[in-house]
Amino acid sequence: MIAMIRHREAKATTMNFVFEHQPVPSVAVEGESARFPVRRIFCVGRNYEAHAREMGKDPSRDPPFFFTKPADAVVDDGIVVPYPPLTQNFHHEAELVVAIGRPGFNVTEGDAWELIWGYAVGNDLTRRDLQLDARDKGRPWDWGKAFDNSAVCGPIRRAHETGRLEKGAIRLSVNGTVRQEADLSDLIWSVPEIVSILSSAVQLLPGDLVYTGTPAGVGALVPGDVCKVEIEGLRSITTPIGAALS
Repeated sequence: MIAMIRHREAKATTMNFVFEHQPVPSVAVEGESARFPVRRIFCVGRNYEAHAREMGKDPSRDPPFFFTKPADAVVDDGIVVPYPPLTQNFHHEAELVVAIGRPGFNVTEGDAWELIWGYAVGNDLTRRDLQLDARDKGRPWDWGKAFDNSAVCGPIRRAHETGRLEKGAIRLSVNGTVRQEADLSDLIWSVPEIVSILSSAVQLLPGDLVYTGTPAGVGALVPGDVCKVEIEGLRSITTPIGAALS
C-alpha cells in the first residue's frame, strides 16, 4: 500500500496537462507572506433572523441550507470588482468567513472548533435579481451567487489569535453610510453548529472556506461605490465597485 501511494505521488509530480492550468486560488494570511490555498467555498443561506424576514422567509430554526461558489471566485481586500453582467440588482452581503485547516467528516459541535484554522471578513456578492428569479422558479442559485469575483475575502487571522468567535459586531457601509449592522451572536446557527452540520454531508478538508450568513440590510451596489465590511477582532475589507466589463 505504501509503495502504491508513493507511485501515485510520483505520477502526480510529473503529470502533464494539455494546456497551462490556472493558478491555485488563495487568500492572504494576516501578518504572513504565505497564502491560504482555497479548495472550496461553502455559504450558509439565511442565517440571521432579520435577514430571513427581509427576504420574505420564515426565520424559524429549520436545518440550515448551503450553496457553493467556485474557488476562483475569491477576491482579495482592496481589489476593484467590476459590475457583473446580466444583473440590474447587484447586492452586498457582509459575512464572517471560517477557514478550515484540518480534515473532518461527521464531527460533533465540540470537535468542530478543532477544524478551524482561522477567520476572515467576507462579502458574499450577489446578483439578486437572478437569485430571486431562480428561487421563484425552483432552479439552482448558481447564476445569482456563483459568478466571477463574487466572494470577497480579507486576510485570514489564525484562530489561536482570535479565540472562538461567538460574538462581536459585524457592520457593512457603502460610501461611509452604514447599511448592515448586527452581532455574530445573532447567528441562528453558530459557527460550530454550521461546521458540524456541513461535515455531515461532505468531508471538510484544509482549504475550504465557509461564509456563515449575512445580517439584514442587504442592498444594491453601483459602479463607483466603495463597500467596507468590518467584524470586531478582524481586519476590515474594502471593495471598490468598477464599471461593467465591455
